[in-house]
Amino acid sequence: MQTHAVKLRNSLLRYLPILLIGGGLLCVSAALARAQGAGGNVVLPKFTVGVDAAKNPQDVSVTLQILLLMTFLSLAPSLLIMMTAFPRLLIVFSILRNALGLPSIPPNQVLVGLSLFLTFFIMRPVFTDIYDNAYTPYTTKKITLPQAVDRAEKPLRDFMIRQTYKSDLIFFINLSKAPQPNTPDDVPITTVIPAFITSELKTAFIIGFYIYLPFLIIDMVVASTLMSMGMMMLPPTVVSLPAKIMLFILANGWTLLIESMVRGFR
Repeated sequence: MQTHAVKLRNSLLRYLPILLIGGGLLCVSAALARAQGAGGNVVLPKFTVGVDAAKNPQDVSVTLQILLLMTFLSLAPSLLIMMTAFPRLLIVFSILRNALGLPSIPPNQVLVGLSLFLTFFIMRPVFTDIYDNAYTPYTTKKITLPQAVDRAEKPLRDFMIRQTYKSDLIFFINLSKAPQPNTPDDVPITTVIPAFITSELKTAFIIGFYIYLPFLIIDMVVASTLMSMGMMMLPPTVVSLPAKIMLFILANGWTLLIESMVRGFR
């Protein structure tokens, strides 16, 4: 008898949401029927999307500015990755983490945040130049939007060309089949950006290789020492990991690495 009562209770709990939804729909249908029977008007929401004529030209310009701003905000992470120091910093820090033998320490959020703030620190002269010579004159209506874009492009172009290998720049110029430029200012920005990204990847892996070498030597020394002592069952990483961390701390590794990378950009 008790088992039958438990089964009945479980069945009621299972079908209770369906009964509640069905009862709610019946109540709404009854209310609508009573309102129609009483001659009342049932007001239902209506959504429309359309394009009307602008009453003021400023409305159009403000709308376009908002649209451009939203587009820029959606593309800002990509622009940050493609045209700044962010890729080199993040790749080098990731290689350093793997060289230390700590695949998840520091976490990705810490490395991304450190790379982001160092990017702002390194790119501050470029951003200041863009703000003073492009953004401020445009907001005060001293120059037009195309002039502001040209002024904002110049410091970024100069920064990217300084960090780009000549061989990579020549490669993309030849790959685009464009006329040979006479000066760096004649190179299209669409050619400078991929050449800059390729050069940044190459530079980041070169720096990572030099960072990896001392930690690799420590791993080899520890592994050969344990083999000579006959301790084959002890993983070399158990001994080499504290040694690598201690060496990195005693050498003031974070400060030296960040200083060398910042000086490399400037």
